[in-house]
Amino acid sequence: MCVTDKINGKELKFVDTTLRDGEQTAGVVFANSEKIMIAEMLSDLGINQLEVGIPTMGGDEKETIKQIVKKNLKPSIMAWNRAVIGDVEQSIDCGVDAVAISISVSDIHIENKLKTSRDWVLEQMVKTTEYAKKNGLYVSVNGEDASRADDDFLIEFIECAKQAGADRFRFCDTVGVMDPFTIRNKIEKIYKATNFDIEMHTHNDFGMATANAIGGILGGANYVGVTVNGLGERAGNAALEEVLMSLIHVLKYESKIDTRRFKELSEYVSNASGRELPAWKAIVGSNMFRHESGIHADGAIKNPRNYEAFDPAEVGLERQIVIGKHSGKAAIINKFMEYDVKLTDEQATRILDEVRSLSVKLKRSLFDKELAYIYRSLNS
Repeated sequence: MCVTDKINGKELKFVDTTLRDGEQTAGVVFANSEKIMIAEMLSDLGINQLEVGIPTMGGDEKETIKQIVKKNLKPSIMAWNRAVIGDVEQSIDCGVDAVAISISVSDIHIENKLKTSRDWVLEQMVKTTEYAKKNGLYVSVNGEDASRADDDFLIEFIECAKQAGADRFRFCDTVGVMDPFTIRNKIEKIYKATNFDIEMHTHNDFGMATANAIGGILGGANYVGVTVNGLGERAGNAALEEVLMSLIHVLKYESKIDTRRFKELSEYVSNASGRELPAWKAIVGSNMFRHESGIHADGAIKNPRNYEAFDPAEVGLERQIVIGKHSGKAAIINKFMEYDVKLTDEQATRILDEVRSLSVKLKRSLFDKELAYIYRSLNS
C-alpha cells in the first residue's frame, strides 16, 4: 500500500474535542489555565479544529473560550451548541469561527428524550443553522445518536442541513453501539446519497471507538473527532493518538501532525484531568516499548522491528529492556553492557537465576541498583 496524504481521495481533518467532550467525563474539570495550555499544545501539534467548550454555560467556561480565541491559534476554534439560537448567540459573543449545532436524530431520542417529532428536529436544526450562517460561522450539524437513527431520515436531515448552508455533518455514535464493518457501510451509504462532508464522532462503550472511527473514514468520512487519551463520557471517545497512528502505520496515511509531541501532551492531559495514563495504554503507555520476555527482549535487541510496530521516538517515548522474572540471558548480557560490564555466559546464567528468584519475591521487575547488588554479591 502506497503512502498518501489522502483517504479515499480526500484530505482528512482532525477535530479535537478534549476541551468539550473530554471534559464531560464524570468528575473531570480542567482549570482555566489548563484548558488554554491544552489548546496551545494541540495547536502546536497541528490539529485542524478545536472544539473548546459550551458558551451557553457562561461563567468561567465562556471566559476561557474567549481567552483561547484571543490566542489566535492555528486551528479553527469551534463551540458546541444545542439547536437553539440563543446558544449560537453566546458562541458569537465568544468570537469563535465555527459552531457545532447538536440535536438528536434517532427515534428513541426524539420520542423519549425530546418528546417531539422528526419534523420538529428538522425545523430546529434548519432555523439554527441558517442563523449561524447569516453570522458568518462555519457550521457542523451534529446528529446525536446517529448510529441508532433511520438511514433515510439521516439522509433527509443532511439534505436539509445542506440547503440551510451547513458545512458538514457529524455522525455521532453517541452510546458506542456500532461495529467498524457496519459503520463503514452506513457511512458509505450516507455519503453516496448526500455527497456531503462527514465527521466521525465515536464513543468507546464496547471498546471499538478507534476502530469505528477508522471504519467511518474508510466509508467516506473526511473529518474525525478525537480526544487526547480517549478522554470522554462513560468509556470515552476515540483517542487522538490511536486513530492517527493507526492511520499512519496501518493505512499508510501521511500526516502533517507532529506525533513526537504525543507523550508530552498525553501526560499533561492525564495530570490535568486526574485520570491516570495506564502503562498498557495503546500508543503512549509506558509499556508500549518495554520488553521483558526473553524471546521478545532478544528479538528487540537484535532488531526493534521484530516486536515494535513503529519507532518509539515517533510518539516521544523510548525503548526499554526490563529485567525480571521473564528475562533471558541475552537481556542480562545486554543490560550489563550498559554498565560497561562484559559478562561471561556462566556469569549471565548465575545472575539470571538470582534475578528470577528476587523478581518473584518482589512481584515486579528489578531496578538497576538491585541488579548491581546481585552482581557484586556473586562476585565478592
